[in-house]
Amino acid sequence: MTYDFTKMSQKQAEDIAFNWHYDGDYSFYDMEADQEDLAEFLDANKRRDYYYVVKRKNEIIGFMSFIETATSIVDIGLGMKPELTGHGLGLDFLRAGLNYAKTKYKPQKITLSVAIFNKRAIKVYKKAGFVEGRAFMQNTNGGLFEFISMEYDCSSSN
Repeated sequence: MTYDFTKMSQKQAEDIAFNWHYDGDYSFYDMEADQEDLAEFLDANKRRDYYYVVKRKNEIIGFMSFIETATSIVDIGLGMKPELTGHGLGLDFLRAGLNYAKTKYKPQKITLSVAIFNKRAIKVYKKAGFVEGRAFMQNTNGGLFEFISMEYDCSSSN
């Protein structure tokens, strides 16, 4: 399946921030759940060239961020359109992002962090070739939550 990555516009950021709402425990990922994250996401100067919308057949299906954190390391963040989650589309979406990152940034490693409760996402990340790293606590969404760092070796054939 073909995916297109384009830099996120202000209008797209606002649409995602205010209209993408997840069900149940996944509402943790609503942009409005953390005012600091929301402000950063909506600020074009802070969003810079890190954030992309991901389209399939000219429809936005998600977004990804790519931040070079160190030499040969890119940290990614991602979100899939709420109504598309839980339908087996995540692995293909993630692999498209990994391929984009490998082509554009040529990293040796790709990293991400995920809330420990999000077993569904962790399963997808492992299928794509990520391995679990350290667990850590992070203040977000008005509380202290446990996350896990994960790492993908770009030399792998996944």
